[in-house]
Amino acid sequence: MTTSSVGALALSIGMAAAAGLIGCFAVMRRMTLASDAMSHVALPGIGLAVVFHLNPVLGGLAALVIGTLLVWGVEHKTRLPTEAIIGVAFSAALALGSMLASGEDLLHALFGAPGQVGRAEVVLGLGAAVLVVAFVLRARSRLVIALISPDLARASGIDVPLLDLRYLLAFALTVALGLRYLGVLLMGSLIIIPAATARHLAGSLRAMLIIAVALAVASVLGGFYGAPLFHVETGPFTIALAAAFFFLGLGKRRAA
Repeated sequence: MTTSSVGALALSIGMAAAAGLIGCFAVMRRMTLASDAMSHVALPGIGLAVVFHLNPVLGGLAALVIGTLLVWGVEHKTRLPTEAIIGVAFSAALALGSMLASGEDLLHALFGAPGQVGRAEVVLGLGAAVLVVAFVLRARSRLVIALISPDLARASGIDVPLLDLRYLLAFALTVALGLRYLGVLLMGSLIIIPAATARHLAGSLRAMLIIAVALAVASVLGGFYGAPLFHVETGPFTIALAAAFFFLGLGKRRAA
């Protein structure tokens, strides 16, 4: 295995760990469909990056951050549901992205294009994954309290709007980590499917987080090594594995 392959594998594992953790709270916040739509917000940024010959991941990240700030601002100003705002942002992003990117570039943006990664990309990607993991682990109690009762959270001294913003930014960063491997269509699935499986199987938050990360990492590793054996694309194979784990998990009883 080459140095580049080792870096790509490490980066994909870091991305999977972040996706598993951030996805648990997306499922608990009932953002299952909205989470998938949120990943599509990256499409215009990817299209602009391609037009100006920039790194598509950086363009996607910029669009995700702008979209996140827009969603957060509108949500707290109008009190509209997060899913409704993300749905509108998704529709606009998909339209703009489709106009800016076309042909092979559009396919890569939608489904990902795994390839050689440089040392800088690996270091930055792993650093971003560590930030997401650290945020979720440190803020998990506050996230749960804010989810159960925003009023109780505020009474406990938690800045709920700021916590929501940090979570949405962590979500956006997680999506950006997976753009190269899974694209805007499939990254949301890696965030949601392992977490949904874990929610069915786990009897506690700690167990849910552990199971979600394990399933996400297993899906990514299976895609990394299994896709070449079957001569298929890595992204769809990875999500197919995650979905298989989900349906297998339905046959198991939920932990007490």
